[in-house]
Amino acid sequence: MIPAVKLPQVRNPVTDETPAIQHDVPQTARIWNYWLGGKDHFPVDRHVGEEILTVIPDMALMARATREFLKRVVHHLAADLGVRQFLDVGTGLPTADNTHQVAQRAAPEARVVYVDNDPLVLAHARALLTSSREGATAYLDADLHDPEAILRGAAETLDLDRPVALLLMGILGHITDYDEARSIVARLTAALPSGSYLALYDATDVVDPATAEAIEIWNAKAEPPYVLRNPAKLEGFFEGFELLPPGVVSCPLWHPPAARIGTITPIDEFGGVGRKP
Repeated sequence: MIPAVKLPQVRNPVTDETPAIQHDVPQTARIWNYWLGGKDHFPVDRHVGEEILTVIPDMALMARATREFLKRVVHHLAADLGVRQFLDVGTGLPTADNTHQVAQRAAPEARVVYVDNDPLVLAHARALLTSSREGATAYLDADLHDPEAILRGAAETLDLDRPVALLLMGILGHITDYDEARSIVARLTAALPSGSYLALYDATDVVDPATAEAIEIWNAKAEPPYVLRNPAKLEGFFEGFELLPPGVVSCPLWHPPAARIGTITPIDEFGGVGRKP
């Protein structure tokens, strides 16, 4: 393994800074880590996670399904479509098969920049800062509300004149104003050249009515707030992009393993991938 590329324009987790972690306020990354079977969560996170499980008992399975969606997307982009640069915004806590691991298994020269602003993610970012000898990984402590800062930092590791895959997995629902969310996506993708890709998923309200109840629990007790959007609104984020088949669909239905075709149950997490002409 080689060291991560350092990013002088932003705070880097290679420093010895101690992030200010809120132990008493449930946080997105930690709740999802709990559902995924991780260890990086506190009692307040487990409490909210369990309360949501009483409404949606399969929430942990849904969390794993979105993780599998990420893995299939990254593998397809790297192995089948020749993508060698990835900008993963809202990466969350490290787990098995992170973006750089999936991408570099398919293409060892792949370069990956992770972006998040959760202090606990920052504290654990060293686990993300590994790479194949041929490639590179880096971590940005940055906020999705400031896409220009993300692009400036990413340019320290990625060549923004060459195609980049922008990953926005489960994060745009935290930008509760739809016009603002679309503006952020447009500002990020405007800086990317032809042949780049946009991949995303977010929660919807079209499969299970209990999803809306779960989000009410989330917004009453956890941070940051989250809003559900229907698949048509998720498609709106791909304006100016060519949606790859099968379009915006429930995550388990996007390029499922052949062995599972015909046995998959849709969930209220929809995603897709688009190519910039």
